[in-house]
Amino acid sequence: MIKREITKNSKLTVYSINDADPQLVQLLEEAQTAAQRAYCPYSNFQVGAALRLSNGQIVQGNNQENAAYPSGLCAERVAFFAAKSLHPEEEIEMVAIVAKPKTAKSFKLATPCGSCRQVMSEYENQQTKPIRLFLLNEKNEVYESESIDNILPFKFSDKHLKE
Repeated sequence: MIKREITKNSKLTVYSINDADPQLVQLLEEAQTAAQRAYCPYSNFQVGAALRLSNGQIVQGNNQENAAYPSGLCAERVAFFAAKSLHPEEEIEMVAIVAKPKTAKSFKLATPCGSCRQVMSEYENQQTKPIRLFLLNEKNEVYESESIDNILPFKFSDKHLKE
């Protein structure tokens, strides 16, 4: 039997929020504002997302829970769906995502779930331009990815549906 190994590397850059440009700081603050408004009576875990569109507008999203657990929706998908519903012609340039337990004082690092990664990847593929991703941890360090592809390296896309 002949085996071969396929490797795809992912890269995140980590730096202090003090070294971030003002536009990114604003985007992270918008995500924090969105998280504070999350409807999360079951998990008590607040997640906020903020997208910067190509026209400069910012669209927020937060997690929306439901007593029938699968009926809720994550902050990332709320933001992405709202952006494309309200501004279908605009590209999504970047997304900032923050999360924290409701009673915590600081935000902690939380990466998007698999469904959110797939949705974000779909929009990145559609616009053929990378979407920069930013996450924030409890030490106010920013985790930056130049593309959604970095967090979903072996993604499913429309290319798989074609003959």
